[in-house]
Parts: sequence; structure tokens; C-alpha cells
Amino acid sequence: MRVSSYLPVKWPEQCADKLHNVFATTTQIYGGVSKGDYLEYNLATHVGDDPVAVSANRAKLVVDLALPSEPVWLEQVHSNKVFLAEKCNTTASAEMHPVQADASVTRMGGVICAVLTADCLPVFFSNREGTEVAVAHAGWRGLHSGIIRNTLAAMQSAAADVVVSLGPAIGPRAFEVGEEVYHAFVSKDQKNSSAFTSTDKDHYLCDIYQLARIELSAIGVTDISGGGYCTFYDAHRFYSYRRQNNTGRMASLIWMK
Repeated sequence: MRVSSYLPVKWPEQCADKLHNVFATTTQIYGGVSKGDYLEYNLATHVGDDPVAVSANRAKLVVDLALPSEPVWLEQVHSNKVFLAEKCNTTASAEMHPVQADASVTRMGGVICAVLTADCLPVFFSNREGTEVAVAHAGWRGLHSGIIRNTLAAMQSAAADVVVSLGPAIGPRAFEVGEEVYHAFVSKDQKNSSAFTSTDKDHYLCDIYQLARIELSAIGVTDISGGGYCTFYDAHRFYSYRRQNNTGRMASLIWMK
């Protein structure tokens, strides 16, 4: 069964009505022109897909969502670096040489913050007034090194005034990690142990959504929605690097009128 090309972000219910000027979505795999392993709606230029197909998919994205400008594409490196998106010159040159960062934030209407994922967690941020937004690419390395904390620090809004939605990522039944990942998180915060389930003496199933919630709560964010997806098992909607190494990427976008 085919599905829509776009998965709308669901904000915490008590906050959604106030965010009428904030638009946020994650693309799904159908509706593009990519072939082979990248079927169909790959938005990433770095995964080996035909550049002509990626350009066509990105052009379709702009038209479908009536975007006011080209998304600010980042060169994601599993870091904790955050970019102020309105500083970007969204020309062809900027697309060819994107900024190295794993999150972007904007306080300017019409600027499109974007990240690409295929198992890692996209984290959407908005203040309650809908005047400042951000999105982060949070794999386990980025989570551990503080990409969520740094994104909030880059925002001018206080953490208590920020609402968050967690986009589609690999689920806790599929994300197996080694003991070095477990120890890295538990040594950072004992509460993180609740996100891990031992499968044998050296491996754990990891709930990346839970790790994000623990970090957000520790910082002071109280309104968090989303989660519950699994990019690995839901092959009808999502790319998954763990399911198939040679694959495309979904885009998670957020912007204000």
C-alpha cells in the first residue's frame, strides 16, 4: 500500500493551536524519481544516488510544500554543532558546499531548517509563540555529545518555553548497540539506563526516543510529543541504513510563515 510523501509533525496537544504559523514535516519514501536502492524520494546528495534524480526530488519538495525558499541543507557529521540558518546563502554554491553541522535554528520567517535521516532521530523544536524554530539530527553520537542541549542553547527562548516533537527514527526493538554505547550513556547520566535492555553480555537494545526525552527533561523541556515510529521495520514509509546500507535519506523540515 502506497502512502503519502509527507508525515506531518504532531506537536504536544496543549501547544498545537498556538503554532499555526509553524510548518514541520518529514518526507517519506514515495513520490520521487530515484531508482534502484534509492526508491523513490531520496533527498540526499551524498549517498550515491543519481544527482539528476536528487535535484528533481528537491525541486519537487519545494513545489509540493510551497516552500518560500530552498532548505538550508547541512553537511551532517554526527557532531554537536548548531548553525544559525539565516546566515546561509541558499544559492547553488551553498548547496555544493554546505555548512558542517547537525542542527539549525532560525528566528526568521521563510528560512527552512532541514536535516536528513535514515534511522537517526530528527528532533523538532519551536517556542510556544511560534517565533523561533529548530531541527536537529540526533544519532547516538550526536545525542551523547550534546546536540539537543546545544540546539536549545542556540535558541533565544528558555527551555521551559520550548516544545519538542520527535520524528521517525529506528525503534527500540531494532536498535542494537554494543556495551561501549551503553556505558557511555550510563556514565553520563544514570537515568539513561532506562533506555537500554540487555540482550546478552555484550549487547543492548537502545531506545533512542527515551534517551532524547531524558536529555530534554533534564534541560527543562516539559512538552514533548512524537516517537513511536521505527524506520527499520516500517519499510513502506521510511529509509533505514541498518536495514539496507545503500539507501536514501528522508528530510525533516521546519519553518515559519
